[in-house]
Amino acid sequence: MKYIGKIFGVAVLMSFLLTFAVNTAQAQGKSSVIQLSGLVLGEDSTSALAGANIYVPAAGRGTSTNQYGYFSLPVLAGDSVILSSIGYKKQYYLVPEDQKESLTIVVELQTDTTYLPGVVVFPFPTEEIFKEAVLALELPDQDQYDNMNENLNADLLARMFEAMPMDGSMNHRYFMNQQFDRLQYGSGPRPNPLLNPFAWAEFIKSLKRGDFKKK
Repeated sequence: MKYIGKIFGVAVLMSFLLTFAVNTAQAQGKSSVIQLSGLVLGEDSTSALAGANIYVPAAGRGTSTNQYGYFSLPVLAGDSVILSSIGYKKQYYLVPEDQKESLTIVVELQTDTTYLPGVVVFPFPTEEIFKEAVLALELPDQDQYDNMNENLNADLLARMFEAMPMDGSMNHRYFMNQQFDRLQYGSGPRPNPLLNPFAWAEFIKSLKRGDFKKK
């Protein structure tokens, strides 16, 4: 009888321990359902991001923000939520374990700028063929460019400069002198230039410059 009583006591104790372990495991494995809502904004904190993705990897489900950047979906306490959008860096949000029923968050995504190396596209397989094509290229107004280059030839311009009697400043000075003489002597007799010492001085300068030789 004592042996049977010991066996019975051990069986009752094992049954109690097994029931306690099962209840504890169920309590630990069961998480509360939370309605997660939020607003996804851009880097300036003022513009809402429409079409941003909200994904829960553990549950394999997600949703997207509406035109106002708002979203709402059920999650479990302790879930990791990924928020992403094209042109922005991903952000991860961990749902608190002690959260009850509902939770509202505001997430600001940072701009993700991707710099790509420059690519130069040529329609020629080799550099030598490209050079030959450039040298052989004829512009539609090539004749006008040829005439311009011929008229702006350095030797031609030098010869024109030597043959020109007066430059622009000299022409302007001559015109101003003519205007002054017209205003000064318009209402009276003109003085004899042979008696004008300034005229003689200008005549001597002309001889030194060789103005008469050029003419």
